[in-house]
Amino acid sequence: MTSLHSEADRPQQGRHISPTSGAPNTTSLKRVAAASSIGTTIEYYDFFIYGTAAALVFPSVFFPNSDPAVGTIASFATFAVAFFARPVGSIIFGHFGDSIGRKRTLVWTLLIMGVATVGIGFMPGYETGVFGFFDGGIGIWAPVLLVVMRFLQGFAVGGEWAGATLLTAEYAPPGQRGRMAMWPQLGPAFAFFLASGTFFLASVTVGATSDAFLNYGWRIPFIASSLLIIVGFWIRLSVEETPVFTERKAAMAREAVSSAAPRKLPFMEVIKTQWREILVAAGATTTLFSLFYIGTAFLTSYGTGTLAMSRTTILGMGMGAAVVFGIVTALSSILSDKIGRKTIIRAVMIIAVPWALVLFPLLDTGSPWAFFLATTVTLSLYGASNGPTGALLPEMFRARFRYTGAGLSYNLAGILGGAIAPLVAAQIVADNDSIWVGVMLAALALLSVACSTLIKETKGKNMDDDEIVSPSATSTPVAHQN
Repeated sequence: MTSLHSEADRPQQGRHISPTSGAPNTTSLKRVAAASSIGTTIEYYDFFIYGTAAALVFPSVFFPNSDPAVGTIASFATFAVAFFARPVGSIIFGHFGDSIGRKRTLVWTLLIMGVATVGIGFMPGYETGVFGFFDGGIGIWAPVLLVVMRFLQGFAVGGEWAGATLLTAEYAPPGQRGRMAMWPQLGPAFAFFLASGTFFLASVTVGATSDAFLNYGWRIPFIASSLLIIVGFWIRLSVEETPVFTERKAAMAREAVSSAAPRKLPFMEVIKTQWREILVAAGATTTLFSLFYIGTAFLTSYGTGTLAMSRTTILGMGMGAAVVFGIVTALSSILSDKIGRKTIIRAVMIIAVPWALVLFPLLDTGSPWAFFLATTVTLSLYGASNGPTGALLPEMFRARFRYTGAGLSYNLAGILGGAIAPLVAAQIVADNDSIWVGVMLAALALLSVACSTLIKETKGKNMDDDEIVSPSATSTPVAHQN
């Protein structure tokens, strides 16, 4: 589409120019990309190592007295807790992100996630101590503390995703929001590779089936996340606030001076004015979550448990699949600037319906290559839909409550697709034929097809126009495309 920006308005020599005010912002686009990508990588790395541990060791460490199938279900139940915490995080952090800024809010999400994840690494088990302390474990307090830490992880991720995508979307040059939004969307691929890789190294180093792995080997990835968090803080603190929010904050100040009416809470305002967009966006992205968490945490459990494959084999395949779906994520993000977000997402959801029905028959052949193919295709479908989503959801909501709206819709989808789907899948595998897991995934994909059809294409939307004119303004700003 043709941009109404002049060439002088475009980001030049490593700096960003605010499209409405023309004021320079010295944060380079490369730094913005790094800040958004490193943040989501760390957040999702912390999130995913929990999922990997839930599949591999938590049934033994935190639920040792349960039947193996029951222990797996209980382990995935603690995994699901975070998804119910995510909408809470999106509301709380969305409020601050829409009120005090994207950057400051993202620093807090990183801190909370780091504390929770490292805390899990030092947590005693039900019957086992930790590094010479709490011999004999701490009993029922072990799973209780695990649930608390898991809630904090979900709470932090609930505020992370929307802020990271807004950081790139609101800095993006004209016609390149999909390309810029690619960077936070690559975080899951980087994170899954790192999570699988650290568990792979721990398994190889201390032995995949040894007591050492169950006692302390699984803790290494959790404690090691502290190094990533230090890097993430350094990069995020070096990024300035987005120009869109800076201008919006100035507009809010002018409105406060000229009007005695109190400013509405972002959550209440977005629910009142754009509730349809929240529901449609949540339905459209539900399959995105189900594909990813079935393809990662659940298939890790299914491969080691039902198919009796070794941990190192499953983790190695996970690393390979992460590389492929990372490439797919990048390509779909870039392509969405040309053909649109809706077109790609709807096409992927349509393909996901038949794929879900053949997924478990393919897995149940027991072939390692079939397992690798199943994991890779499932995650590639996720990547192809996840790439454009990083630009789509911020584009669907107005600037004054964009952080809240984008985060809330995304994390509501996480409850159905990311929390309930793996939990139900574990129950299905324990009691029924695995084909019914595929039927469930196909039904979720049909829901996403229907909802994605209702979405309006957003790739040409102006991110600065909030459909609000200050009471003191004498004229309406000229809209431009971005």
